[in-house]
Amino acid sequence: MKNILVIGATGQIGSELTMELRKRYTDSNIVAGYIAGAEPVGRLKESGPYEITDVTDAEILDKVVKKYKIDTIYNLAALLSVVAESKPKLAWKIGIDGLWNVLDVAKDNNCAVFTPSSIGSFGIDTPHVNTPQDTIQRPRTMYGISKVTTELLSDYYYNKYGVDTRSVRFPGIISNVTPPGGGTTDYAVDIYYSAIKDEEFVCPIEKGTFMDMMYMPDALDAAINLMEADPAKLIHRNAFNVTSMSFDPEMIYNAIRQHMPDFKMRYQVDPLKQSIASSWPDSLDDSCARKEWGWNPNFNLESMTADMLEKLKIKFL
Repeated sequence: MKNILVIGATGQIGSELTMELRKRYTDSNIVAGYIAGAEPVGRLKESGPYEITDVTDAEILDKVVKKYKIDTIYNLAALLSVVAESKPKLAWKIGIDGLWNVLDVAKDNNCAVFTPSSIGSFGIDTPHVNTPQDTIQRPRTMYGISKVTTELLSDYYYNKYGVDTRSVRFPGIISNVTPPGGGTTDYAVDIYYSAIKDEEFVCPIEKGTFMDMMYMPDALDAAINLMEADPAKLIHRNAFNVTSMSFDPEMIYNAIRQHMPDFKMRYQVDPLKQSIASSWPDSLDDSCARKEWGWNPNFNLESMTADMLEKLKIKFL
Protein backbone atom coordinates (compact mmCIF):
# COMPACT_ATOMS: atom_id res chain seq x y z
CA MET A 1 0.00 0.00 0.00
CA LYS A 2 1.35 3.42 -0.97
CA ASN A 3 1.76 6.10 1.69
CA ILE A 4 1.52 9.39 -0.19
CA LEU A 5 2.18 13.00 0.80
CA VAL A 6 0.66 15.73 -1.38
CA ILE A 7 2.51 19.00 -0.82
CA GLY A 8 0.33 21.95 -1.78
CA ALA A 9 -2.81 19.94 -1.13
CA THR A 10 -5.05 23.00 -0.78
CA GLY A 11 -4.01 24.46 -4.14
CA GLN A 12 -5.71 24.32 -7.53
CA ILE A 13 -4.35 20.91 -8.54
CA GLY A 14 -3.46 19.61 -5.09
CA SER A 15 -6.96 19.76 -3.64
CA GLU A 16 -8.40 17.61 -6.42
CA LEU A 17 -5.36 15.33 -6.66
CA THR A 18 -5.54 14.55 -2.94
CA MET A 19 -9.19 13.53 -3.18
CA GLU A 20 -8.56 11.44 -6.30
CA LEU A 21 -5.69 9.62 -4.58
CA ARG A 22 -7.90 8.95 -1.56
CA LYS A 23 -10.52 7.54 -3.91
CA ARG A 24 -8.01 5.22 -5.58
CA TYR A 25 -6.09 4.16 -2.49
CA THR A 26 -7.06 4.45 1.19
CA ASP A 27 -8.03 7.77 2.79
CA SER A 28 -5.73 7.30 5.77
CA ASN A 29 -2.71 6.71 3.52
CA ILE A 30 -2.93 10.06 1.72
CA VAL A 31 -1.59 13.01 3.71
CA ALA A 32 -2.67 16.51 2.69
CA GLY A 33 0.30 18.81 3.17
CA TYR A 34 -0.43 22.53 3.51
CA ILE A 35 1.21 25.78 4.60
CA ALA A 36 0.15 27.72 7.68
CA GLY A 37 -2.92 29.83 6.95
CA ALA A 38 -4.17 27.51 4.20
CA GLU A 39 -5.61 24.65 6.26
CA PRO A 40 -7.80 22.13 4.43
CA VAL A 41 -11.58 22.52 4.77
CA GLY A 42 -14.63 20.40 4.07
CA ARG A 43 -14.12 16.92 2.61
CA LEU A 44 -10.42 17.53 2.11
CA LYS A 45 -10.03 17.99 5.86
CA GLU A 46 -12.54 15.36 6.95
CA SER A 47 -11.52 12.47 4.69
CA GLY A 48 -7.92 11.93 5.76
CA PRO A 49 -4.81 13.16 7.59
CA TYR A 50 -3.35 16.61 7.03
CA GLU A 51 -0.11 18.23 8.20
CA ILE A 52 1.78 21.51 7.80
CA THR A 53 4.51 20.78 5.25
CA ASP A 54 6.21 23.98 4.14
CA VAL A 55 8.83 23.01 1.53
CA THR A 56 11.11 25.77 2.79
CA ASP A 57 11.40 23.93 6.14
CA ALA A 58 13.24 20.63 5.55
CA GLU A 59 13.01 19.59 9.20
CA ILE A 60 9.21 19.74 9.29
CA LEU A 61 9.00 17.99 5.95
CA ASP A 62 11.26 15.18 7.16
CA LYS A 63 9.20 14.70 10.32
CA VAL A 64 5.97 14.33 8.33
CA VAL A 65 7.57 11.84 5.93
CA LYS A 66 8.85 9.73 8.81
CA LYS A 67 5.64 9.98 10.84
CA TYR A 68 3.49 8.56 8.04
CA LYS A 69 6.17 6.31 6.47
CA ILE A 70 5.75 8.17 3.18
CA ASP A 71 7.05 6.45 0.05
CA THR A 72 5.68 8.83 -2.61
CA ILE A 73 5.63 12.63 -2.66
CA TYR A 74 3.62 14.79 -5.02
CA ASN A 75 5.33 18.17 -4.74
CA LEU A 76 2.95 20.85 -6.05
CA ALA A 77 4.41 23.82 -4.18
CA ALA A 78 4.93 26.70 -6.64
CA LEU A 79 3.78 30.17 -7.64
CA LEU A 80 1.93 30.28 -10.96
CA SER A 81 3.20 32.21 -13.96
CA VAL A 82 1.72 35.70 -13.53
CA VAL A 83 2.22 35.73 -9.76
CA ALA A 84 5.81 34.50 -10.16
CA GLU A 85 6.64 37.48 -12.39
CA SER A 86 5.59 39.88 -9.65
CA LYS A 87 7.43 37.91 -6.94
CA PRO A 88 10.44 36.30 -8.66
CA LYS A 89 12.56 35.75 -5.52
CA LEU A 90 9.67 34.08 -3.71
CA ALA A 91 8.97 31.96 -6.79
CA TRP A 92 12.57 30.72 -6.73
CA LYS A 93 12.53 30.15 -2.97
CA ILE A 94 9.42 27.97 -3.15
CA GLY A 95 9.99 26.32 -6.51
CA ILE A 96 13.73 25.59 -6.35
CA ASP A 97 15.01 25.96 -2.78
CA GLY A 98 11.88 24.08 -1.71
CA LEU A 99 12.54 21.38 -4.28
CA TRP A 100 16.08 20.91 -2.91
CA ASN A 101 14.52 20.17 0.48
CA VAL A 102 11.96 17.77 -0.98
CA LEU A 103 14.59 15.87 -2.94
CA ASP A 104 16.97 15.65 0.02
CA VAL A 105 14.20 14.31 2.25
CA ALA A 106 13.19 11.88 -0.49
CA LYS A 107 16.79 10.69 -0.84
CA ASP A 108 17.11 10.08 2.91
CA ASN A 109 13.74 8.32 3.19
CA ASN A 110 13.66 6.41 -0.11
CA CYS A 111 10.66 8.27 -1.58
CA ALA A 112 9.58 8.69 -5.19
CA VAL A 113 8.89 12.32 -6.16
CA PHE A 114 6.53 13.93 -8.68
CA THR A 115 7.18 17.64 -9.29
CA PRO A 116 5.29 19.07 -12.28
CA SER A 117 6.93 21.12 -14.96
CA SER A 118 4.99 23.21 -17.46
CA ILE A 119 4.67 24.43 -21.03
CA GLY A 120 6.16 27.55 -19.45
CA SER A 121 9.53 25.78 -19.51
CA PHE A 122 9.72 26.57 -23.23
CA GLY A 123 10.53 29.97 -24.74
CA ILE A 124 10.21 32.05 -27.89
CA ASP A 125 13.06 30.14 -29.59
CA THR A 126 11.31 26.79 -29.11
CA PRO A 127 9.43 25.37 -32.13
CA HIS A 128 5.85 26.43 -31.39
CA VAL A 129 3.92 23.89 -33.45
CA ASN A 130 4.07 20.24 -32.37
CA THR A 131 6.83 21.15 -29.92
CA PRO A 132 9.18 18.15 -29.60
CA GLN A 133 9.83 16.32 -26.35
CA ASP A 134 13.52 17.21 -26.56
CA THR A 135 14.13 20.73 -27.83
CA ILE A 136 15.58 24.11 -26.85
CA GLN A 137 14.25 25.52 -23.56
CA ARG A 138 15.15 29.18 -23.03
CA PRO A 139 12.23 30.78 -21.13
CA ARG A 140 12.36 34.44 -20.17
CA THR A 141 10.00 34.33 -17.20
CA MET A 142 10.92 33.37 -13.66
CA TYR A 143 8.16 30.75 -13.77
CA GLY A 144 9.70 29.17 -16.85
CA ILE A 145 13.25 29.40 -15.52
CA SER A 146 12.22 27.67 -12.31
CA LYS A 147 10.47 24.90 -14.27
CA VAL A 148 13.53 24.18 -16.42
CA THR A 149 15.59 24.08 -13.23
CA THR A 150 13.01 21.72 -11.71
CA GLU A 151 13.49 19.31 -14.59
CA LEU A 152 17.28 19.42 -14.42
CA LEU A 153 17.48 19.18 -10.63
CA SER A 154 15.08 16.24 -10.59
CA ASP A 155 17.18 14.48 -13.24
CA TYR A 156 20.30 15.20 -11.18
CA TYR A 157 18.88 13.50 -8.08
CA TYR A 158 17.79 10.52 -10.17
CA ASN A 159 21.17 10.10 -11.88
CA LYS A 160 23.37 10.86 -8.87
CA TYR A 161 21.37 9.44 -5.96
CA GLY A 162 18.81 7.13 -7.57
CA VAL A 163 15.79 9.13 -6.37
CA ASP A 164 12.77 8.01 -8.42
CA THR A 165 11.85 11.42 -9.83
CA ARG A 166 9.11 11.82 -12.45
CA SER A 167 7.35 14.77 -14.03
CA VAL A 168 5.04 16.01 -16.77
CA ARG A 169 4.95 19.39 -18.49
CA PHE A 170 1.41 20.43 -17.70
CA PRO A 171 -0.42 22.67 -20.16
CA GLY A 172 -3.14 25.02 -18.96
CA ILE A 173 -5.47 23.11 -16.63
CA ILE A 174 -9.21 23.75 -16.60
CA SER A 175 -11.28 22.81 -13.55
CA ASN A 176 -14.92 23.08 -12.50
CA VAL A 177 -14.01 22.62 -8.83
CA THR A 178 -11.18 24.95 -7.86
CA PRO A 179 -10.85 28.59 -9.01
CA PRO A 180 -7.81 29.73 -11.00
CA GLY A 181 -4.80 30.95 -9.08
CA GLY A 182 -2.78 33.38 -11.19
CA GLY A 183 -1.84 31.50 -14.34
CA THR A 184 -1.59 32.74 -17.92
CA THR A 185 -4.06 30.12 -19.13
CA ASP A 186 -6.66 31.01 -16.48
CA TYR A 187 -8.81 32.81 -19.05
CA ALA A 188 -9.89 29.36 -20.25
CA VAL A 189 -11.41 28.75 -16.80
CA ASP A 190 -12.81 32.24 -16.24
CA ILE A 191 -14.70 32.18 -19.53
CA TYR A 192 -16.92 29.30 -18.38
CA TYR A 193 -17.75 31.09 -15.12
CA SER A 194 -18.75 34.21 -17.08
CA ALA A 195 -20.96 32.14 -19.35
CA ILE A 196 -22.79 30.47 -16.47
CA LYS A 197 -23.24 33.80 -14.68
CA ASP A 198 -24.63 35.34 -17.89
CA GLU A 199 -21.83 37.92 -17.97
CA GLU A 200 -19.91 39.24 -20.95
CA PHE A 201 -16.41 37.79 -20.87
CA VAL A 202 -13.47 40.18 -21.19
CA CYS A 203 -10.65 38.15 -22.71
CA PRO A 204 -7.07 39.12 -21.73
CA ILE A 205 -5.47 37.00 -24.49
CA GLU A 206 -5.38 37.96 -28.17
CA LYS A 207 -7.46 36.21 -30.80
CA GLY A 208 -5.30 33.64 -32.58
CA THR A 209 -3.13 32.86 -29.54
CA PHE A 210 -3.07 29.08 -29.31
CA MET A 211 -2.03 27.27 -26.13
CA ASP A 212 -2.22 23.66 -25.03
CA MET A 213 -4.88 22.88 -22.45
CA MET A 214 -6.14 19.95 -20.41
CA TYR A 215 -9.25 19.19 -18.36
CA MET A 216 -8.53 18.48 -14.70
CA PRO A 217 -9.63 14.79 -14.78
CA ASP A 218 -7.01 14.16 -17.45
CA ALA A 219 -4.38 16.10 -15.48
CA LEU A 220 -5.00 13.93 -12.42
CA ASP A 221 -4.74 10.80 -14.54
CA ALA A 222 -1.46 12.02 -16.01
CA ALA A 223 0.13 12.60 -12.60
CA ILE A 224 -1.09 9.36 -11.03
CA ASN A 225 -0.58 7.10 -14.05
CA LEU A 226 2.99 8.31 -14.51
CA MET A 227 3.81 7.56 -10.88
CA GLU A 228 2.29 4.08 -11.28
CA ALA A 229 4.18 3.37 -14.52
CA ASP A 230 6.88 0.73 -14.84
CA PRO A 231 10.16 2.60 -14.20
CA ALA A 232 12.02 0.34 -16.61
CA LYS A 233 10.03 1.83 -19.50
CA LEU A 234 10.69 5.47 -18.62
CA ILE A 235 13.33 7.20 -20.70
CA HIS A 236 12.57 10.88 -20.19
CA ARG A 237 11.28 11.05 -16.61
CA ASN A 238 11.71 14.83 -16.16
CA ALA A 239 9.60 15.86 -17.90
CA PHE A 240 7.09 14.40 -20.36
CA ASN A 241 5.09 16.57 -22.76
CA VAL A 242 1.38 15.90 -22.16
CA THR A 243 -1.64 17.55 -23.74
CA SER A 244 -5.19 16.86 -24.80
CA MET A 245 -6.23 19.92 -26.82
CA SER A 246 -4.99 23.22 -28.26
CA PHE A 247 -7.21 26.24 -28.93
CA ASP A 248 -7.33 30.02 -29.13
CA PRO A 249 -9.94 32.24 -27.41
CA GLU A 250 -12.28 32.22 -30.42
CA MET A 251 -12.44 28.43 -30.43
CA ILE A 252 -13.39 28.10 -26.77
CA TYR A 253 -15.86 31.00 -27.16
CA ASN A 254 -17.55 29.25 -30.08
CA ALA A 255 -17.59 25.92 -28.23
CA ILE A 256 -19.51 27.58 -25.39
CA ARG A 257 -21.89 29.27 -27.82
CA GLN A 258 -22.92 25.86 -29.12
CA HIS A 259 -24.63 25.49 -25.73
CA MET A 260 -25.31 29.17 -24.91
CA PRO A 261 -25.88 31.09 -28.19
CA ASP A 262 -26.34 34.46 -26.48
CA PHE A 263 -22.98 34.40 -24.71
CA LYS A 264 -20.82 37.46 -25.47
CA MET A 265 -17.05 38.04 -25.42
CA ARG A 266 -14.82 41.02 -26.13
CA TYR A 267 -11.06 41.50 -26.01
CA GLN A 268 -9.06 43.63 -23.59
CA VAL A 269 -5.53 42.26 -23.86
CA ASP A 270 -3.36 42.10 -20.75
CA PRO A 271 0.21 42.89 -21.93
CA LEU A 272 1.93 40.70 -19.32
CA LYS A 273 -0.31 37.69 -19.86
CA GLN A 274 -0.07 38.09 -23.62
CA SER A 275 3.71 38.30 -23.62
CA ILE A 276 3.91 35.10 -21.58
CA ALA A 277 1.32 33.32 -23.72
CA SER A 278 3.10 34.31 -26.94
CA SER A 279 6.33 32.71 -25.71
CA TRP A 280 4.67 29.34 -25.07
CA PRO A 281 4.03 26.53 -27.59
CA ASP A 282 0.91 26.43 -29.74
CA SER A 283 0.83 22.63 -29.52
CA LEU A 284 2.92 19.84 -28.00
CA ASP A 285 4.13 16.49 -29.31
CA ASP A 286 3.27 14.07 -26.49
CA SER A 287 4.19 10.88 -28.35
CA CYS A 288 6.91 9.96 -25.83
CA ALA A 289 4.41 9.95 -22.96
CA ARG A 290 2.03 7.84 -25.04
CA LYS A 291 4.77 5.37 -25.90
CA GLU A 292 6.60 5.13 -22.56
CA TRP A 293 3.68 4.97 -20.12
CA GLY A 294 0.47 4.86 -22.12
CA TRP A 295 -0.69 8.47 -21.83
CA ASN A 296 -4.11 8.90 -23.45
CA PRO A 297 -6.46 11.80 -22.55
CA ASN A 298 -10.22 11.33 -22.39
CA PHE A 299 -11.44 14.88 -23.09
CA ASN A 300 -11.32 17.25 -26.06
CA LEU A 301 -12.64 20.83 -26.28
CA GLU A 302 -16.20 19.81 -27.08
CA SER A 303 -16.58 17.12 -24.40
CA MET A 304 -14.83 19.29 -21.80
CA THR A 305 -17.11 22.25 -22.58
CA ALA A 306 -20.25 20.17 -22.19
CA ASP A 307 -19.03 18.77 -18.87
CA MET A 308 -17.82 22.14 -17.54
CA LEU A 309 -21.11 23.87 -18.24
CA GLU A 310 -23.12 21.02 -16.76
CA LYS A 311 -21.05 20.96 -13.56
CA LEU A 312 -21.00 24.74 -13.17
CA LYS A 313 -24.77 24.97 -13.64
CA ILE A 314 -25.20 22.61 -10.69
CA LYS A 315 -22.70 24.64 -8.69
CA PHE A 316 -24.10 28.13 -9.33
CA LEU A 317 -27.72 27.81 -10.47
